[in-house]
Amino acid sequence: MYSIVGGSGFIGSRLCGRLLGGNKKFTIVDKAPSAMYPNNSVIADVRDLKSLKEALVGSCAIVNLAAEHRDDVSPKSLYDEVNVEGALNICKTARENSVNKIIFTSSVAVYGFAPLGTGEDGDINPFNDYGRTKWEAETIFRSWQAESPNDRTLVIVRPTVVFGERNRGNVYNLLRQIASGRFLMIGNGNNRKSMAYVENVAAFIEYTLSFGPGLYTYNYIDKPDFDMNTLVRSCKKKLTGKDGLGLRLPKWFGLCVGYGFDLLAAVTGKKFSVSSIRVKKFCADSMYSTSIEKTTFKPPVELGAAIDKTLQFEFIEDNSTGPVFFSE
Repeated sequence: MYSIVGGSGFIGSRLCGRLLGGNKKFTIVDKAPSAMYPNNSVIADVRDLKSLKEALVGSCAIVNLAAEHRDDVSPKSLYDEVNVEGALNICKTARENSVNKIIFTSSVAVYGFAPLGTGEDGDINPFNDYGRTKWEAETIFRSWQAESPNDRTLVIVRPTVVFGERNRGNVYNLLRQIASGRFLMIGNGNNRKSMAYVENVAAFIEYTLSFGPGLYTYNYIDKPDFDMNTLVRSCKKKLTGKDGLGLRLPKWFGLCVGYGFDLLAAVTGKKFSVSSIRVKKFCADSMYSTSIEKTTFKPPVELGAAIDKTLQFEFIEDNSTGPVFFSE
């Protein structure tokens, strides 16, 4: 029995769909029941050791997808409570229940604003609490695996930004703005972005469930890496039939707007879709390399086709019913 911790979310729902299609038994362990697979759900919180231990009885492998990941989490202590203390609780439970395999979804956020082409051996330099706590969680899981390296399997997967149907994160917000005709390019648009399609990430996690004892770390990226000008232009053409980028704002102006919304959020307590950190992330290069290329894994969906599928589902067809998932 596979235990998918945090399996009610975006990646978890896709992973469970793949496991179900392969007739593999799984339990979704989450603080909220799965909207897509409620019959497989067990309610537990990674912050609650007692409920977690009860939920993971009989597990042969744990996939940990649970995380606080948004840029605007409040209070900020939730990053440590969920990402770090949650990792400690999962390791305690794995020891007690003799579970020897853990797959952990970390993030390329552990590298911070990384040099182009950063691989799994890149310098760890997170710039926010999310990246920091993901790295701290990685060290906790590494310590667990090192206690019995010949028996325990730890796979750390560091995805770049994940997109796909039903996601309501930053990529969706970008596509929605393009579809509405209100999109404004910020910066020169030459910065490159590594992206990951949710179905491919889920397929890779499923692939790693067969790994034997050892420690494995992989960035997850779907190639090629598009620069923002190319990405926006191709999406705009598919959605509106128009070519070109439209109005462009200099980066400094976009940052000023972002800082203004930061101040407004601090004063009002409200959350806004625009912030200085999101402007910085939009304008930054985030292009990574991955050693997955050295494995036999082949992503089921090519990146260009994945973007087209997402655009078709979200903005051309009517798929307004069904669950949606909110993330960065």
